[in-house]
Amino acid sequence: MPDIVLIGAGRVAGHLAQALVREGMPPVAICARTQASARRLADSLGPSVVALDDTARLPHADLYIYAVKDDALPVLAAAVGNRFPEACHIHTSGSTPVSVFPAVCTCCGVLYPMQTFSASRPIDFRRVPLFVEGRNTRSAQMVDRLARRLSDYVQPLDSQRRRALHLAAVFACNFVNHCYALAAQVVEQQAGVDWQTLLPLVDETAAKVHQMPPAEAQTGPAVRMDQCIIGAHLDMLANNPDMAEIYRLMSRSIHRMAQEPPAQRVNDTLPMDE
Repeated sequence: MPDIVLIGAGRVAGHLAQALVREGMPPVAICARTQASARRLADSLGPSVVALDDTARLPHADLYIYAVKDDALPVLAAAVGNRFPEACHIHTSGSTPVSVFPAVCTCCGVLYPMQTFSASRPIDFRRVPLFVEGRNTRSAQMVDRLARRLSDYVQPLDSQRRRALHLAAVFACNFVNHCYALAAQVVEQQAGVDWQTLLPLVDETAAKVHQMPPAEAQTGPAVRMDQCIIGAHLDMLANNPDMAEIYRLMSRSIHRMAQEPPAQRVNDTLPMDE
């Protein structure tokens, strides 16, 4: 069993740490920006896990896993990688290439879990799609073996295509969830109805795309270019310019995508720029 050090103590790190424990590979140490956050995660894993807030105090290990923000990766990868070049180094970012690790690290790669993680919500990590990459054949094989210990859905993907996948995931998850949050504001503040009233609609919308392409599942006033309804909705959003702008942009995009073939797409005729 390899000695594993987990760098990071956020949501991804927390779920990954639990998956490692499940497979009998608990980290020997957790390193985070603060001692308190490292201690919280370490305590949830077992009494033998060391909590650290300084990479200079990291112990020697076989594997270092970085589950941190992308802007922190270059500094951490350089500091830890140059100190422990003989170890294997893996990060979990969807957008940062494997080249972030210094050249001296001959064993390094990426293990990207394409899922949304919340600290308070348990998740079955075996059902989380993992996209993996290695700097060389040895690295790729090591990352693949680790990924298959953790998940039933493992696929190799290079840095460029993984970046595109991450972009798609932002649209499919982060932006969609933000639209839920906006919908909750409208339905609760203007209609006086609980947000959960919309859940059957949300569930059916998600269920449809399991059986048909999203573009074919699209409905609503923007598809049929119902300017009367669109204009009325924009009037209701007059006091919220950010939400109104989102409505305009989304309606414009929906309408354009609905036009087939692409050569016949019409110019904007929606009341978008009044």
